[in-house]
Amino acid sequence: MNYSEIKKCDIANGPGVRATLFVSGCTHRCEGCFNEMTWDFQYGKPFTDETVCEILGYLAPDYITGLTLLGGEPLEYANWTALLPLLREVRIQYPGKTVWCYTGYLFDRDIVEDFCGRWKEMREFLSYLDVIVDGEFIMAQKDISLRFRGSRNQRIILVQDSLREGRIVLWEETDGM
Repeated sequence: MNYSEIKKCDIANGPGVRATLFVSGCTHRCEGCFNEMTWDFQYGKPFTDETVCEILGYLAPDYITGLTLLGGEPLEYANWTALLPLLREVRIQYPGKTVWCYTGYLFDRDIVEDFCGRWKEMREFLSYLDVIVDGEFIMAQKDISLRFRGSRNQRIILVQDSLREGRIVLWEETDGM
């Protein structure tokens, strides 16, 4: 897997101050994408053990709320399987920090019904996520007034509550994660 950028202090992609990882590779190719260069799986730098250590270091300060994964598409097979060891370490070293993931895939239809059926490790991957922002960016539904999403079709989903309850549970500003 390659990645395009790591931000050690980001306030745009989830609540609080977060470390963010922009992965490379996306097959959605949404019209109006803010990060078109990350469609190419070869774009950027290789994601290595040193990259994992760098991200874990960025998560260390108390003022960092958590980690956000975006891209590109974190849930492309080549990407999420490469990210799984990072998420394991994040949960071990920083159990109180939240993990957000942006994806063009739909949580219920694509991720839970399809990916979890195809790849048993996807359930483990999901176990490390607090929030998924799902749905492709749709230019006709672009709304810059929305917090933490770009178009009205996108949902901010509490992953663990949704899995436990067997239905989509949406994140609210008051949830604080």
